Order: sequence, then C-alpha cells, then structure tokens
Amino acid sequence: MVGTSTAFDSVLDLCQHQHRRIVLGTLAEEQRSLTLDDLTKAILKYNHQTPLTEASEDVLTKIRLSLYHVHLPKLAAEGLIDYDSERHLVEPTEQLDQVQPTLSTILDADSSLEAPIEL
Repeated sequence: MVGTSTAFDSVLDLCQHQHRRIVLGTLAEEQRSLTLDDLTKAILKYNHQTPLTEASEDVLTKIRLSLYHVHLPKLAAEGLIDYDSERHLVEPTEQLDQVQPTLSTILDADSSLEAPIEL
C-alpha cells in the first residue's frame, strides 16, 4: 500500500464488506492476535445483533467459512493481517496501524455498527 491515495483506495475496497470492517475494527481495537472463533463472535455481535447463545450452528458455520475462505485471505493479501489458516490465528500487522485513521473514519461512518467495536 504505497502512497496515500493508494492506501486510501485499498482500505475503501477492503471495507466494502461489513465482515471485513468488523474484523479490521476488532483487530485495531484489541491490538493482539485473535482466533477465527473470536472474530466469528465479533461478526455475530455487530452484524447479526445476535447473542452467541441464540445463534444457530448454520449461521456460525457460514460466518466462519466466509472468514476462512474469503475475507481473511483478502486482508492478508493486502498486508493488513497475518493469517495462520492452520492454527486459525489472526494477527494485526504494522500496516493496519498505518491505515488506522482511514479505517476509523470508515467505521465511524457505518451506521449499522451501533456501538464501538470491542471484543
């Protein structure tokens, strides 16, 4: 992500899907490694507004699979996360810190995320 305009465009592109916005916001807030299950729970909380105890296994599986096969690889390819698919571990990178101002603006503009993102 070289250059301010390129970085801005890349972050906008990555944030087109709400699951990726939630993943990036959660990782930026936590500043630590999280598991695939942690991120699945965050998406359930912010996207589906459903307590974990009330979520169906089908919904959880769909979220997990979309993260595993689509969203996390895309974020890793852009260098915002390190993703260990075998251990199901996701870690924020220095690049995520660098795009934090842009990410914060995008997350603040998302009216569907009613509360600040926290785990």
